[in-house]
Amino acid sequence: MSTGVSDVTGRPPADLAVDVHGLHKSFGRFDALRGLDLTVRRGEVHGFLGPNGAGKSTTIRVLLGLLRADAGEVRLLGGDPWRDVVELHRRLAYVPGDVSLWPSMTGGEMIDLLGAMRGGLDEERRADLVRRFELDTTKRGRQYSKGNRQKVAIVAALASDVELLILDEPTSGLDPLMESVFQDVVGKAKSRGTTVLLSSHILAEAETLADRLSIIRDGAIVATGTLADLRGHTRTSVRADLDTIPSDEQLAELHDVAVDGHRLGATVDSDRIGDAMTMLTSCGLRSLTVEPPSLESLFLRLYEAEGAMPGER
Repeated sequence: MSTGVSDVTGRPPADLAVDVHGLHKSFGRFDALRGLDLTVRRGEVHGFLGPNGAGKSTTIRVLLGLLRADAGEVRLLGGDPWRDVVELHRRLAYVPGDVSLWPSMTGGEMIDLLGAMRGGLDEERRADLVRRFELDTTKRGRQYSKGNRQKVAIVAALASDVELLILDEPTSGLDPLMESVFQDVVGKAKSRGTTVLLSSHILAEAETLADRLSIIRDGAIVATGTLADLRGHTRTSVRADLDTIPSDEQLAELHDVAVDGHRLGATVDSDRIGDAMTMLTSCGLRSLTVEPPSLESLFLRLYEAEGAMPGER
C-alpha cells in the first residue's frame, strides 16, 4: 500500500484527522473497496453512511491498522495506520458494533484497563458517563447483555482524552433513551475538540450529530458534504390546499404531482422553491406544508439512482 503524504511538504494537512485517497482492498476476486476517498476534518463529527455490506467496516479496519490495503494513500492523525499502529491507538478510541468483553473481569475493570492503554481516563467524566448510561460496573463481562457491553465500550472511549473517536455502529443494542444519551455525550466530546468518525446505518443518528457526511456504495464514496450541501441535489416535498388547481403548464414546475380535489402534493427542485410558492399563491393558497428532504430520502435517492443495494462486505 502506498502511504504517501498529501502535500508537497511531506506532512499531511494539519486540519485533517483522516485523509484517504484511492483506497482499494480485495478479498480474493471480491473488491470490497474500489478507490475510496475520505477526508475527516479535525474537530468535526463526520457521518460515514451506507447499508450493511457497503464497505464501511472494511474501511474502518484499514484505518485501525487491522487490515493492510492493496493500494491507495491512508493517513490517520498524520501517521500511517499500518506502520504506526501502536502509537496511533494511544491517541484514538474505537467502539465496534458488537463488543466482546473478558468474561471474568467486571465492567469497571475493563473501562479502567482500556483507559490505561490510552494514557488514562478523566475520572469525573467516567463517573458521569457510568451514571448517565445506568451501567452497573460491578457485573462481570459474562453477565452483560449486548446493550450493556456496548455501554462499557462507549464509556471507556468517551472517558478517555483521545484525539479521535472511531465509532462503528456504536448504538447497536441500545434502547432509544440510551441512544439519546449517546447523542448528547458525543456532542460534548465534539465541544472538547475531539474528532468523531461515526459509521452508521441509523440515518436519524447521523442527521442529528454529523457536521459532514460521506455516503458509501459498493466500496466507493458516492456523495459527501454537509446535509445542506446534499439537500441541494434533491427535492423538497410540498402539500397545499388551493382554491383552484394549477394548469398543466403550471404543474410542469413540479414533480411527483398528486391531486385530490383541491389538495395537491408534489416535490420541487431545491432551486425552484421560490417559483413554486409564487405559482401556488396565485392559485388561492389556503394552507401549505413544506418538508425539506430528510437524510433518509437523500440516501435512498442515491441508492435508487445507482441501482440495487450492494452485497455483503
